Amino acid sequence: MMNRCCVVVLLISLMMILSEGVWLNLPTTGTKCVSEEIQNNVVVVADYVVIDEQGHASPTVSAKVTSPYGNTLYHNENVTHGQFAFTTTEIGNYVACFWVDNNHQSATLNLDWKIGIAAKDWDSVAKKEHIEGVELELRKLEAAVEAIHENLLYLKKREADMREVSETTNAKVAWLSIMSLGVGIAASLFQVWYLKRYFQKKKLI
Repeated sequence: MMNRCCVVVLLISLMMILSEGVWLNLPTTGTKCVSEEIQNNVVVVADYVVIDEQGHASPTVSAKVTSPYGNTLYHNENVTHGQFAFTTTEIGNYVACFWVDNNHQSATLNLDWKIGIAAKDWDSVAKKEHIEGVELELRKLEAAVEAIHENLLYLKKREADMREVSETTNAKVAWLSIMSLGVGIAASLFQVWYLKRYFQKKKLI
């Protein structure tokens, strides 16, 4: 029983880590993008910085973040570092794109992308509510469980929507198949009738 509890706590702790550290190699021309499918009403916080690997002056980059419907949530140009934060209002893929400004030099960018409870300032929560230690960890686990539950509900809804689309598509394909079969049979009967009439006219039968 104790081992099961440890496994559950470990799994929940692992699922709490909803942050991604991404390294992007930006070419001299072109754009590199990172996308994440996020639910509605989720906090997203990100920091990015250009890494100087060769001892030269760090090239400047531009950044742009867009929502699933193409709305610009963040846009910044000619910077070597920056950060952005927003709360999602749409369900879907949020895209963050980066590109090097006109200086003909490639760049390496480190992006720290945090979502949901990973983006929450737990130090402020602990100070505000005067909690620490085990109580704070339990609060984090509670938030993780809520996030997992919401994600499961979202996946369940997505599955139901996809099943409905699949059933609708299957029904349309079935009707199309029946119509195609009917048209084929009608065309065959018409051909038989036409040929029979033609041969009768020519007195071949």
